[in-house]
Amino acid sequence: MFELADPWILLALPLPLLAMRLLGAAQMAGGAIKVPDRIGGALLAADRGRAGVTGLQVRQGLLWAIWVLMLLAVSGPRDLAPVSALKVTGRDLAIVLDLSGSMVRDDFHLDDRQITRLEAVTTVGADFARRRGGDRVALIVFGSEAYYASPFTFDVEAIARRIEGATIGISGRATNISDGLGLAVKRMAESAAASRVVILLSDGVNNAGATNPRGVAELAAGMGIRVHTIALGPKDLSTAELGERGVVDAATLRAISDISGGESFRVRTTDDLAAVAQALDQLEATDSDGLAAEVFRDYWMWPATFAVCLSLWLGWRELT
Repeated sequence: MFELADPWILLALPLPLLAMRLLGAAQMAGGAIKVPDRIGGALLAADRGRAGVTGLQVRQGLLWAIWVLMLLAVSGPRDLAPVSALKVTGRDLAIVLDLSGSMVRDDFHLDDRQITRLEAVTTVGADFARRRGGDRVALIVFGSEAYYASPFTFDVEAIARRIEGATIGISGRATNISDGLGLAVKRMAESAAASRVVILLSDGVNNAGATNPRGVAELAAGMGIRVHTIALGPKDLSTAELGERGVVDAATLRAISDISGGESFRVRTTDDLAAVAQALDQLEATDSDGLAAEVFRDYWMWPATFAVCLSLWLGWRELT
């Protein structure tokens, strides 16, 4: 729908006429030359008079056209095109990823090839992040220490790229589940979101940090933060042999989710991981009516351009 942003500006159209009436028409003064009638002075004077009247009319017409075009440009002609805004869920979601040394183990398969746990997580995790449109998403990574890899943002594509670029060892090679979850809870402490959710993925046993993961889960529960946990790896403490490395503490992760009111998932294959992502999509749905938005396509540059062109032409006429 075509409209003017400030149509009241067109009320200034008659200002030149009002100014002429109040101030009076400008009197043009100039020299005169006498031409004898016998060499056509009378005819020359008549032709000059007609040319003068025509030139004055053209000049006045150009000035009026420039004035109208400039007012039209300033009034803001535009085309209104309603579009749907970003679906805003009112939820803050923190993805907490384990980047400890055990993530380098190549005991997963994807597309008939053997891949590391990290490759499986980054592939499925990035796709999951891209489907979180409307959520404010943050990324936290942990190993020996926990780091805030990306602040809360609606730019889920940026989060997905951060997940795809995750590197083992950047945060140490131990597994500090407590600090990873604790940092997420700390960042959400001042959040005004209606819903606050943490998705915690780990493939190991908490072996760093001074805090018990269950205690952090109780703190999250007290703040109304749900924690969904993902236990990654073919074996866990209950099924592995004594002293076996690269196993996940599924029981602790399950306790974290139970305490905080979240869900716990056990992942042994990439198919399991993809199914978890779909399940989380259903648990934390992003469907929303969103906010209404109006996008305008502006056209002020067209009358402004024509006004400038006419001004240049008028100036050239005056000089010649």
